[in-house]
Amino acid sequence: MDDDRRAFLESLLSTPGPSGYETDSQRVWIDYVSEFADDVTVDDYGNAVATVEGGEPSVALAGHGDEIGFMVRDFTDDGFLRLSRIGGSDKTVSRGQHVTIHSADGPVSGVVGQTAIHLREQNGNGEVPEIAEQHVDVGATDGDEAEELVDRGDPVTFTQTIGELANGRLSARGMDNRVGIWAAAEGLRRAAERGTDVTVHAVSTVQEEVGLQGAKMVGFELAPDAVLAADVTHATDSPDTPSDRSTGVDLGAGPAVSRGSANHPVLVEALRETGAADDLDIQLQATGLRTGTDADAFYTARGGIPSVNVGIPNRYMHTPVEVIDPDDLDAAADLMAGFAVRADEYAPFSVEV
Repeated sequence: MDDDRRAFLESLLSTPGPSGYETDSQRVWIDYVSEFADDVTVDDYGNAVATVEGGEPSVALAGHGDEIGFMVRDFTDDGFLRLSRIGGSDKTVSRGQHVTIHSADGPVSGVVGQTAIHLREQNGNGEVPEIAEQHVDVGATDGDEAEELVDRGDPVTFTQTIGELANGRLSARGMDNRVGIWAAAEGLRRAAERGTDVTVHAVSTVQEEVGLQGAKMVGFELAPDAVLAADVTHATDSPDTPSDRSTGVDLGAGPAVSRGSANHPVLVEALRETGAADDLDIQLQATGLRTGTDADAFYTARGGIPSVNVGIPNRYMHTPVEVIDPDDLDAAADLMAGFAVRADEYAPFSVEV
């Protein structure tokens, strides 16, 4: 990954965008794709589509731009904030963390309180309160002062740190799914550089973490002929993964092409052939029930849009320390671009019955 692409990724990761509050992070993405797209459009909810014009078919390279987080729900009389969840936030990792409340007047620093080990009852050490029962300390001395700093409904995120681990691997909050929209944008740019006769869209959807809502909107309105949905997938190669949940997906072994459920067999085969032709390492992942990604919304839009999930291996999903390998990310962008420039060879993407 060169310096410009790394800077784009870090800009995405360092800009907060919980579901329903994606405006700032969508702007980072739009500014980047505007440099090479023929057209960029944004709908009423903030879904963004960048297009390189060509002929038929049209293919979409999509990711979701939102992240999980929290929201200010209420105030206590003594000045603490009560929280609710945005998406699948994990109660086991929130306490003892620095957070930022994104108020209309600017960011407000806080910490999620954790009772000191000295003060907890011995038999209570394993009990984790629900997020609704946790609190944020912003330093206020009473409820009135807290309400002067922030409002109910203000989004809250973990305060960002981007760490570089050995072998160039990266750790940060919000890899899910800033890496997906990075791959979609880069897939579009690389397809344009290679030259493509088809129309290629890159898409950054909103509100995936609260029900795939943006993909439902875009799938209906854009109606592409095929969709590659880039999202993180569980790298199950860390020691704490339950053996019965292992998928065989490893960090650093390439993007994972999903098979089953939403994943259209013609697109699966096209990606496998593209990977072989372009000498890209890919992994296969079994998703017999659902992918848990925007692909699940795209493939049922309108009369059905052939879709497939391209998974970027990610350790420790939905924590502040998600870990990815940039080589997997680069390969995902190359895989998507490679498909885009060959898409007309596989159209009309229908199964033979």
